[in-house]
Amino acid sequence: MIYLYYTDQFMGYDFGPDHPLQPVRLRLTYKLIEEYGLLDSYDTELVEPYFASEEDLLLVHTPEYLEVVRSEKPDLAFGLGIDDNPVFSGIYDASRLMAGGSTEPAMRMTKEDCCAFNMGGGLHHAMPSQASGFCIFNDPALAICILKRRFKRILYIDIDCHHGDGVQHIFYDDPHVLTISLHESGKYIFPGTGFIGDVGTGDGKGYSINIPMPMYTYDSVYHHAFDEIVPTLFEWFRPEVVVAQLGVDTHYSDPITSMNLTLPGYRDIVSRIKTLTDEHAEGRLLALGGGGYNLELVPLAWAIAFQVITGETIPDALPTWWVEFCRTMLGRSRESLVDISPKIRSEEKEQISSELEDTINGLKGILSDIHGVF
Repeated sequence: MIYLYYTDQFMGYDFGPDHPLQPVRLRLTYKLIEEYGLLDSYDTELVEPYFASEEDLLLVHTPEYLEVVRSEKPDLAFGLGIDDNPVFSGIYDASRLMAGGSTEPAMRMTKEDCCAFNMGGGLHHAMPSQASGFCIFNDPALAICILKRRFKRILYIDIDCHHGDGVQHIFYDDPHVLTISLHESGKYIFPGTGFIGDVGTGDGKGYSINIPMPMYTYDSVYHHAFDEIVPTLFEWFRPEVVVAQLGVDTHYSDPITSMNLTLPGYRDIVSRIKTLTDEHAEGRLLALGGGGYNLELVPLAWAIAFQVITGETIPDALPTWWVEFCRTMLGRSRESLVDISPKIRSEEKEQISSELEDTINGLKGILSDIHGVF
């Protein structure tokens, strides 16, 4: 079975009208999935998530932090009340619901073999006692903690433009969780972490993998980096289950990042992840949303990601209501971003390719020394 976790109550995770993270992107994603008929199959089911319990949250977060979030009072020591993470009425329950969208399918996966997609998840920056980067509770880490009740080898792969620092931090010394993050280099963007030398500590040394990429990285070199590193790690680690954070802020149109992936390029990466999961983890995939701040692009990208997960097909033409929404609400006259590619000068391509090749070779050397792979 394939489960889609969604509820309109996700709209409650709302930092305000001027914040980059707009919850309406989730409702629009669901409407597109519904319009495309991706929930019509007998083996696909919509599930409304529950609120993660305090017991769930304590798998990762400290009691003191939960109490601060529950109090709804700004506290800079806990990362609450700054521009990225403003406090709003109902923040505790809204954040619990987003977390529940990931902990519930994880619990389900400890009992049955299935796939699931929580578009409201992927809040990968939250730390055990601190909010960070629009993230209050770290639902990927919570899901992984639950999955560990059944599985001994869990692979977490993160294709958000920002480094999955919270998840890496939480499992930095854990050899049962292999974290792989492909992201724009921390030299250029928040959170400023995720370099090739950040490989884990203690028993977890070599189980934190980072592929930092230059600004303006485009499809072909991104795919090359993925293919050079990720399939080998799947084969070596032999994961029993895969958790994938599918942030789409790597797209060239995203307003707060500087990567140059296209929508077809994004789809190809999701397809690669799905194929590797089928080959090495018997298809057990928990997919999560994440970053993405262009309201025209994100719903379409995640609908396509769910299409990849289900194996269904969707028409090339966009629904009429979606085209009208983009025209009237977003001021877009073009009907699709699918066939538009960023223009990159040849000398820029050479520089990007050269920098990323150095990163790949350096990472291969490190992993060869630790694990004997590559």
